[in-house]
Amino acid sequence: MRIEGLRKLTLLDYPGKVACTLFTHGCNFRCPFCHNAALVVRPGEGEITEEELRAFLEKRRGILDGVCITGGEPLLHNDIADFLRIIRSYGYLVKLDTNGSRPELLRSIIEQGLVDYVAMDIKSSPEGYAKVVGIPDFDITPICESVSILKNGAADYEFRTTVTAELHSDEDFHAIGKWLTGAKAYYLQQFVDSGDLIGENLHAASDEDMRRYLSVVRSYLPNAELRGM
Repeated sequence: MRIEGLRKLTLLDYPGKVACTLFTHGCNFRCPFCHNAALVVRPGEGEITEEELRAFLEKRRGILDGVCITGGEPLLHNDIADFLRIIRSYGYLVKLDTNGSRPELLRSIIEQGLVDYVAMDIKSSPEGYAKVVGIPDFDITPICESVSILKNGAADYEFRTTVTAELHSDEDFHAIGKWLTGAKAYYLQQFVDSGDLIGENLHAASDEDMRRYLSVVRSYLPNAELRGM
């Protein structure tokens, strides 16, 4: 595993838990609104060694409940199962953030009991995925498979969509709502410009639009919520 960032304390990244967040390098998507561009398109400069990570996890025993693993895309790393076992060995809960593009690996780590909570990004409607992930002719089949894995209840989970004014519309949220019908948890979160984006000239959807999108989605997913507003 290539870890290139550590947030030592978060009360937001893992719902209901006190946690730290680890950032992995590399991603197979090029979402223009990605707020961690440095982890996706530029060589890493601050890699954290396994020894440093182990020392941190040992020191924070009894203080932190869990560890959030985000990116980049963590499931690009084929050794992630071994990495999760290291975290587990210190007694921590594990939350994984993923774009859902590697369902076979997602299923494997869930079946091995290596992850407690999965947050999967739903980038757009099936029809809009290619544009939003920055990959022409993108095949959404793996994404649909990951959605099915999580909806089948093998691990606690949530789906979430980061909403931008330029990339999302009412039609997208009608399609997403139909697609995710029956999902346990779905959140709409407002885009925030971190200053380290892949794309340019993107803006947050207005509060009014966010509330309208939520209303659209709730006709299919009554438990959908806004986050960060």
